[in-house]
Amino acid sequence: MKNADYLTGITTSGTPHLGNYVGAIRPAVETSKNPDLVSYYFLADYHSLIKNYDPGLRKQSALEIAAAWIALGLDYENCVFYRQSDIPEIPELTWILTSVTAKGLMNRAHAYKASIEQNQEQGHKDLEQGITMGLFSYPILMAADILMFNARKVPVGKDQVQHLEMTRDIAARFNHVYKKLFILPEVVVDESSAVLSGLDGRKMSKSYNNFIPLFDTQKNLKKMIMKIKTNSLGPDEPKDPDTCILFSIYKAFASESETMELAERYRKGIAWGTMKQELFEYIDEILKNPRKTYEELMKNPFDIDVILKKGAIKAREFSVPFLEKIRKTIGIQSIG
Repeated sequence: MKNADYLTGITTSGTPHLGNYVGAIRPAVETSKNPDLVSYYFLADYHSLIKNYDPGLRKQSALEIAAAWIALGLDYENCVFYRQSDIPEIPELTWILTSVTAKGLMNRAHAYKASIEQNQEQGHKDLEQGITMGLFSYPILMAADILMFNARKVPVGKDQVQHLEMTRDIAARFNHVYKKLFILPEVVVDESSAVLSGLDGRKMSKSYNNFIPLFDTQKNLKKMIMKIKTNSLGPDEPKDPDTCILFSIYKAFASESETMELAERYRKGIAWGTMKQELFEYIDEILKNPRKTYEELMKNPFDIDVILKKGAIKAREFSVPFLEKIRKTIGIQSIG
């Protein structure tokens, strides 16, 4: 196997939702079909250990996320599709990288700082109450995911840019201390795709419990869309598309011309009930056929496991010899 041209993963901490589709799955599916690129896509189950302490949920989430990627058209024959925990070289590399990573760099991580601030706001004397080493060291595991395959480009949302910058810093530090083995990965942020809003207007997230499941039933999809918050403007009153959750979700799925046409209808006046119905019909049409495939895959988890294990074999064609090279570089090898 060759270095990864593209690499991205989804944490197995819950049910895949529309935000995952727009932010990670859809672009991954498109890239996976390019025969000129070596693309790696993985289920980040080790990452889920940080927040999710339910083994059953972790297993179910891995199944659902894998099924979603496949149902939506991921070309797993052309790309490398695997489960993070099937690559034992990743945790070993994590420890090697931990040994050259400055604590001060980890102190600046957004998630760690946010937890400190939350404890401060809640009046805890111990500002690090409830903060695990998993949360603190999270960026190093992410760096290992990327550097294990010397990924050149890593597509991320704007909220993940800091982690990629940290990965570059960690790689540069290793290269300086030992030998230049790691490529400094390029951060790829799609400026055109905004973070998808959830039911309450905040970022769609499992953490906020404001998400719309990707492959729920048709009935539940409609029910969830009907719950999305809107303002009190009447049906005929002009509305601002740029401040509307419904419009932002529609925009993430629609073409530029469709988006412009709907924006004009907003400015002339559109009833919220009409908009919600149209949004439901639009998304349902996109997901209708993949939903059927997804439901079949969920009934046959063994088939998904076979695909993931084949992907792990492909991934380890690179990770095993590369880790051996890293080991020799740091002096961990046969002494005979």
